[in-house]
Amino acid sequence: MILVTGGTGFIGTHLVEKLSASGCAVRCLVRRKVRRRGMPAGVETVYGDLNGGEGLPEALRGVDIVIHLAGVTKALRPDDYYAGNARATRTLVNAVLVNAMAGRPVRLVHVSSLAAIGPSPDGTPIGEDARPRPLTHYGRSKLEAERVVRELAPDAVIVRPPVVYGPGDTDVFQLLKSVSRGLMLQISGGERWFSAIYVKDLVEGLIAASGSSRAAGRSYYLAHPKPASWTQLGAVAGRIMGRNPRVIRVPVAVANAAGFGAEVWSRITRKPGIVSREKVAEARCMSWTCDSSRAAAELGFQAATSLEEGLAETLAWYKEAGWLKY
Repeated sequence: MILVTGGTGFIGTHLVEKLSASGCAVRCLVRRKVRRRGMPAGVETVYGDLNGGEGLPEALRGVDIVIHLAGVTKALRPDDYYAGNARATRTLVNAVLVNAMAGRPVRLVHVSSLAAIGPSPDGTPIGEDARPRPLTHYGRSKLEAERVVRELAPDAVIVRPPVVYGPGDTDVFQLLKSVSRGLMLQISGGERWFSAIYVKDLVEGLIAASGSSRAAGRSYYLAHPKPASWTQLGAVAGRIMGRNPRVIRVPVAVANAAGFGAEVWSRITRKPGIVSREKVAEARCMSWTCDSSRAAAELGFQAATSLEEGLAETLAWYKEAGWLKY
């Protein structure tokens, strides 16, 4: 039995679908106020809460593998990141340890983020053992969660995806929507590079990490081996949609002002958004690239979907779902 936290989210829905289609017994820990978005038939659900630990004993009953995807990526207050990422992870790991002490060992796959380590300081793709330099509360909370995992469950597997895109994503979608309208905003100061992974490749990597005996106690970047630039992404997406997006360079001061305005609006509406001054700080970095060779060597995993292939499938899904018109 595999327990997935965050199974109703963007990555989680793809993971649960793949596991279910492969014949795996799957259970999801679900908060009561979260809608079950097209959960495949046969997937068990247990209502619970990682903050308080409700439902965890039932969710972990008979479980061999836990893939921990749940977390907070947008928040109104800094403490919300630490509550949803670090403290919730501690609650989960403690519950897993109770199972282990009862004679039921569990393989834990903890899904972190490249943000926990930070950008490359010199443009060279960073490795798993690089010194962490997170820039934001989100990144620092993910790093704190990693430290909790290593402290309490040293044999756990930690995976760090970079930018994840694919059908159902709402973050990269915002950029693609802009491209569909013929515009692409970039912060001035030069070209910026990033590592990325198509969501279906990421799912394959998570499954590989959950089943490999070599992965115990290891950390991995799961990313396509070829980094891309934001200009490349816009050009590829534009070509697929029949657009020639105009690139508008935004001064840093203007970007920060927009980030501040977005924060104020989020506080007024009580809805956290993807734009903030911290996101601007991340976007200003020249290189968010990582080295995925360890996953290839130890897990036998390499992301196979190119940016062109992944964007074509993603944009086709957005078009069919009515999110984009082109």
